[in-house]
Formats: sequence, C-alpha cells, structure tokens
Amino acid sequence: MRDPYTVLGVAKTADTGEIKKAFRKLAKKFHPDSSSDPKAKEKFAEVSAAYEILGDEKKRGAFDRGEIDAEGKPRFQGFEGFGAGAPGGAWTRRAGPGGFEQYEFSTGGPGGFDASDLFSELFGGQARRARGGAGRQQLPRGEDVTAQVTVTLAEAAHGTKARVTLPTDRTLEVSVPAGIDDGKQIRLKGQGHPSAFGGEPGDALITVKIAKHAYFRVEGRDLRLDLPVALYEAVLGAKVNVPTLDGMVELNVPGGSNGGRTLRLRGKGLPAGGGASAGDLLVTLRIMLPDDPDPDLISLMRQWQAQKPYDPRRDLK
Repeated sequence: MRDPYTVLGVAKTADTGEIKKAFRKLAKKFHPDSSSDPKAKEKFAEVSAAYEILGDEKKRGAFDRGEIDAEGKPRFQGFEGFGAGAPGGAWTRRAGPGGFEQYEFSTGGPGGFDASDLFSELFGGQARRARGGAGRQQLPRGEDVTAQVTVTLAEAAHGTKARVTLPTDRTLEVSVPAGIDDGKQIRLKGQGHPSAFGGEPGDALITVKIAKHAYFRVEGRDLRLDLPVALYEAVLGAKVNVPTLDGMVELNVPGGSNGGRTLRLRGKGLPAGGGASAGDLLVTLRIMLPDDPDPDLISLMRQWQAQKPYDPRRDLK
C-alpha cells in the first residue's frame, strides 16, 4: 500500500484533527454506496487502511519510526506490539463472497483504537457492532442491484411467480403479489452485492412492468377499453357483453349514446392491493358502421341530410 500520508493527502506534521478531517472527506467521496467511481471500493479500502495507521497514535508513531510498514506489518522479525492480539487492534483482510475482499477491525482492549464510531458518524450507523462478535466491527453493507421483470396484465391482477436474472448472474424466483401497480418495486433482502468490507450484502430491487394488453389500457388501478357498438345499438340502446379480467359481463348501453361516451363498471379494474382499493373498468363507446356499404343506410342518411340536418360541431365555433 502507498504511504498513508500520501493516501490521505496530509503532511507528516498534521495533527489528529487534520487527519480525521481528511479521512472523513475521502471516505464520503469513495464510499461504494454513493460513489460512481468504478474503483471506489479499492480507494475506500486504501483510505480506511491509511486511517487505521494514522488515526491511532501508537501505530502512527510506530510507522514514523519505521517499525511497521503502510499495512501495519512489522518491518523486522521479532517486533512486537501490533499483532493479532495487540492492544491497539488491527485490520485483517480476507476473501469474501463473490471474490470481494473483506476488511474487519478487531480491537484488543478498552484502550485500543476503534473506528466504528467514526464510521457510524459518516454512514448513518451502518458501521455497527456485530452480534456475538466481541470487539469485532461490521462495516457498511454491500451495494444494491436492480433488475426488471415483465408480467402479463392477468398475472399482475391475480399474482404470479416470475424468474428474474440479477446483474450478479444469479437467477431467482420472485413472488409478484396480486394487484401490483405497473412500475412497482419488490425488494429482495440480501440478494445484492456482498459487502467489500465485511458488512451485510445489499438488496435486489425488482421493478415490475406490466406488458401491453391487446385491448385493455392501464391507468393507475383503472382499466380502459374501447368498445365497438353498432349504430342501431347506440341509437336504440342495448345490452352487450364486455370483457373484464374475470370474464365477460353485461353492460347496458343507453339509447341515444354518442360515440366517445364512457361508461363505468365499478370494481372491474385492477383488484385491490398494496392498501389501494380495486380500480374500475372505463368503457368508451366507438360507433362502427357495417363493413360493407348498405344501400338502405345510405338512402336514409341522404334523406336525413336533406330533411333533418344538424351540426354536431356547433360547440367548436
């Protein structure tokens, strides 16, 4: 490792406050949970290791005297005072899950240097004492990962299980609850990246997208449907079958309905879920003429045009 003074960017004459200030600044800059630097993990580990030397008066003195190197190791055989059982404690580095290195600091007694308070101050309590590990400090958690899974509208309405591959190349089965909203995230605890510093692994955040449906459109928890109706059904009124997520239901089309009129079927949208009530099905009427030209209809329309003209666009003037 490089000279710890160089890593923290401080002079050898720097006092304790200057060293702590420099470490705080660099630790925030390179913390893996917030930095976009691809080498943030390595830089954060280097900064932390440098502070372990310079932040402890005994270790700093030993380093300045040439008794230990930049990694806190004795420079000659027989040097005592900074081993695994040293009063000041030491950082240990070991292989962790996923090939990452983990750094842990073990204190050797009440007078030893303890970095956990400073990590707690910097990272909102993420550095905390591990349960059952006397003197062992647990450092910041691993990074979260994000992924997306697409389900059909029916699957979103009734719930399903879907398989998703994470950026870590791990494939998991995700339980999609009934009535989930489009764009809703599901959190899978502990399925993110392992911590490079011995902390808890991050989480996986799975965004659920609802695939486009052939004729339903999703608007929040409501569904919209364009319903074709015959000219005589719109004029005379009719009872027609309408598709819903739970099968066909009967809809009453009032006589004299214009094209574009929207009728509401309450509770026939997405089902209740996540504390929200069930949505509605909004049915918009679309008047359709016969596929083939009808001479009688054409004759009637010409008669209407001549004898009963009206202006449907009068409100647009």
